[in-house]
Formats: sequence, C-alpha cells, structure tokens
Amino acid sequence: MRQRFKLMATMLLALYIAVSMAACGAGDDAKESADAPADQATQTDTDEQSGDDSLQKILDKGELVLGCDDAFPPMGFIGENDEIVGFDIDLAEAVADKLGVDLVVKPIDWEAKEMELQSGNIDVIWNGYSITVDRIDKVTFTKPYLNNAQLLVVRSDSDIASKGDLAGKIVGAQIESAAEALVKDDANFNDSLEELRIYDDYQDALNDLKSSTRIDAVAVDKILIEYIMQQSPDTFKTLDESLGDEYFGIGCRKGEEALADAIDKALDDLKADGGTKSVSERWFSSDDIVIRDVPRLQATDF
Repeated sequence: MRQRFKLMATMLLALYIAVSMAACGAGDDAKESADAPADQATQTDTDEQSGDDSLQKILDKGELVLGCDDAFPPMGFIGENDEIVGFDIDLAEAVADKLGVDLVVKPIDWEAKEMELQSGNIDVIWNGYSITVDRIDKVTFTKPYLNNAQLLVVRSDSDIASKGDLAGKIVGAQIESAAEALVKDDANFNDSLEELRIYDDYQDALNDLKSSTRIDAVAVDKILIEYIMQQSPDTFKTLDESLGDEYFGIGCRKGEEALADAIDKALDDLKADGGTKSVSERWFSSDDIVIRDVPRLQATDF
C-alpha cells in the first residue's frame, strides 16, 4: 500500500511540474507577443490573410537587398574606400534599421534592373529610380520620396542655349533611363537630333561631353548633374528648358504591397523623427529634401 501511495504521489508531482512548465511557456509566448510592435504584428497578420508575405519574407531572412547603379552620384556611387555610398544608401540604411533588418547593397546592370527584381536577385530597386507610367506596369512603387527633373547639360563654354540649338547635334543619355525615354517621347526634339547616343552610364556620357567633341549635350537627372556641378564648377551648364519634372520612388516586385507599405511607414517615421533631415544635410547641405506628402502614383496620373 505504501509503495502504491509513493508511486501515485510521484506521478502527481510529475504532472504538476509538466503543467507548470507549459503555463510558463505560454506566459513567455504571451510576453514576446506583447513586446512585439503592435502595428507590425497587426500588419503581418493582415498581410498573411491577404496572401502577401513580401514583408514577412524580408523579416524572416533578416535583410533587405537593394539593387543600384553604382555610378549615380550622389544617390549611389563608389566612394573613396571602394564602398558604395550615397544619399539613397544612407536613407535605405535608416529604413532597414526601422524594419529591424540589415541592408545589403548590390550593384546591378541598370538596363536589366526590373529583371533583377523579378528574378529575386534583389528585393528593391532604390537608386534615383524615376516613377514612370511604363515602370508602374512592371513594379509596385512606394510613395514618391524625392522631387527630380530631367535636364539638358552642355559644356560651360558652349554656345548652345536652348533645345532648338541642338538641332543636328548629338545628345547622350543613359540606357533605359527616364531621360532617354523623355527624349524619345518628344518626337519633334528627337527627330531634330543627328543622334541620340546611348551610354551604359552617365559618367561615360559626361566624360565624353567634357573631354571631346563626340557629343554636344547630355540628357540627365537634375539631382545628379547639380551634384557634379558643385564638385566641378565651371565645367558644365544646364539649359533653362527642362525635359520634364518627375519623382523618385522605391520599386518592389509587382504586387508586393506589404513591403512597399512598410518602407513608406519607415520613411514617414524617419521624416517625423528627423532621420530624413539628417541624411539630407549629409548630402544636400541643410535642406530636408525628402517629401512624404505625395500619394502613391498610378498610371492614370501620367
């Protein structure tokens, strides 16, 4: 009898310990759930219900892979230590920190940028990426975060003063750039040129413009050329006539609304807490140039 009583007591004690451990485990899970950001948890649940796990995939792997053109100052370019630096790189670092993941910067062939995104080689296109109606069909954009324009630049000693003066001349542009598209879309201007010469990157085009007579002008992003003109004054000048105003955005794979929304929220938070101002001051003097008041653009906006 005593033996049977001891056995029952031992079994009851073991059962009590098991129940207690299970309760502690549930408590720990509840605490972890409570410690997680409420909005992120809610967003993740909503995304899973909609079948869009793009944000969760980034959180699970712990990194955001950014595809960029590494010859596009000041947005992304190879710096003194052979590392890719720039305004977009610093801004993306701040966004990745808000998301709680690491940023991985990967230089890509700009001509194949959408293919790199669709193949999964990168998670976002983020490097002075102009929002255009053609690109809206290929990617899911965030809200615009920067104003830009496409300009025509000539040598500082050139007598070219207008688009009309470029009739019969050679104009350069980067392949698959917004500038190339705008020149081609302006049929009268494009037809008036002797040639629209396409380059792999803007640096090659601008080097040709600076050091030879092979081309007469370059169609180029305002952000890029103004930065270069600050670094090398008295080398170039821009024409008063713009090819068109535009916005920069961050491109996610088509349909990845959850990731685009999370990036937008991180940028909104950075704008509110002064993070975007800090990055702006680093690259563009004291101006806080990041905009957050323009809604996500649709094809009908063009």
